[in-house]
Amino acid sequence: MAVETAALVTMEEFLRLQPPRAGHYELHHGEVILMTAPKWGHQRIQDRLAALLRSLAGDRAYVTKEMSFRPAPEYEVWEADVGLTLTKRADEVADDEYLMGAPDLAVEVLSLSNTVDEINDKMSICMANGCVSFWIVDPKRKRVSVTEGDMTKHYGVAASIPCLLLGANVQVAEIFKGC
Repeated sequence: MAVETAALVTMEEFLRLQPPRAGHYELHHGEVILMTAPKWGHQRIQDRLAALLRSLAGDRAYVTKEMSFRPAPEYEVWEADVGLTLTKRADEVADDEYLMGAPDLAVEVLSLSNTVDEINDKMSICMANGCVSFWIVDPKRKRVSVTEGDMTKHYGVAASIPCLLLGANVQVAEIFKGC
């Protein structure tokens, strides 16, 4: 018995898509995924963390919310909730291109819609394609899990996260301030 499979969407095809009415498209393993717009609490945490990282980075890194990137040359266009890319690398990306590879530091803020498989897949893809530090921010538990290499450490609200890329610490309480 033959099993029908959908054809993978290429980068060329992805770039020709019309923008959705709401949210944005990502390309995961050749499949177009409609991502819904983040809710208010999610955005507040993204804003706070992006501001904290920007203040620590100064001109050493480019930090933004919803950082678009191509972790692999074909079949992949993703967005990190917050991304940090060292300035030298960021300056090499043209305005009409995507960052090639994963951000140096990628942050995912958990939402109710996230699955464990989805987050693990994103972390694996990022870590295999240039990401040095992958952070999972859990608003429900007020915890940040940081993966670097093959080691994951969990930081509670009273802890300080050493950000080796910037040679500075991020206070977890500051991420969740007002939550």
